Amino acid sequence: MQVFVFSKRFGLAVLALLMGASAQATDWSNTEFHLQLGNLDAPSFAGGGSALHVIYSLQHASGWKYGDNFFFVDVVDSRQPGAPDIDFYSEAYANLSLGKITGDRIGAGPVSDVGLIGGFNWAVDAKVRKYVAGVRLALGLEGFAFANLDLMALIDDSGGLMSGGAPAEDDTVLIDFNFARPFRIGTADFSLEGHVEYVGERTNELGDPVRSWILAQPQLQWYLTDRIALGIEYQLWINKLGDQDTDENAVQALFVWEL
Repeated sequence: MQVFVFSKRFGLAVLALLMGASAQATDWSNTEFHLQLGNLDAPSFAGGGSALHVIYSLQHASGWKYGDNFFFVDVVDSRQPGAPDIDFYSEAYANLSLGKITGDRIGAGPVSDVGLIGGFNWAVDAKVRKYVAGVRLALGLEGFAFANLDLMALIDDSGGLMSGGAPAEDDTVLIDFNFARPFRIGTADFSLEGHVEYVGERTNELGDPVRSWILAQPQLQWYLTDRIALGIEYQLWINKLGDQDTDENAVQALFVWEL
């Protein structure tokens, strides 16, 4: 069941507004290179099994007068015996802060601000292109560098089977909690950060059900210097990519370099 119903035209209009408005000088920015190494599962519709994966990721976050932006680009290197593969995946988001625009606190209780958020998801091999549009609730949680609850429509604009890609899917809902919680033990600095997302059930162009999923990707980072960290990422993916036969539990080694 869809919680939000957005037309593709409306989603694209919101995305264009947010991306265009955020093309301003930044107040702050952070760019990181991540390297992850671990065994990840393939869904049953992709042949199943588990293989070593190396993921190279460039991540960027920045803030400007009326909001903030975030994007990442992953290069996924699958080391599956006999079928090595390299894929590219990217997500980008822009958020307009109503608190920054009005100069007043927008929200109540734990909600410290409300924003309008838009963005896109893009996968090269599968030829998947999706847009998101919705509302961000910024949460003022003690000790957290940030904590956001994003309530969004996930709008499919993929070419589908006719383009040689994965089957196109109906629109659905995407709920994402993203956070960063720095802490210290003795003289050592750490950070627990990542996100947890829920994507609703939908149907693909073949009429097959695509199950709802829950994906959690928390990272524990230990800072060796101000710019270099080591750690782990734990990936829990229930119904990976909508496949009810694939639940993933994976621990990946993690290296982070702040550029």
